[in-house]
Amino acid sequence: MALAVGVLGIIRVGWQVAGVVSLTMLVLVLMGSLIGMSLPFLLRRLGLDPATASGPLVTSLSDIVGVLIYFSLATWLLGIGMD
Repeated sequence: MALAVGVLGIIRVGWQVAGVVSLTMLVLVLMGSLIGMSLPFLLRRLGLDPATASGPLVTSLSDIVGVLIYFSLATWLLGIGMD
């Protein structure tokens, strides 16, 4: 998925933006998998039912982490906002 977005991004926008979006997608898929895998264990340890809470919580955490990763990588790789 990151490769396809990278190729389309290079054609349409340029290699810098394509690199940021592709790298973000790659990192986000890894982080989303890690969150989705470990959250039910954490909820069970806290005495909560992992089946009812993990779905919406995984989605919300993945979205929040995704935005943070995207803006962090864009700031770092594109030098936006750095003085």
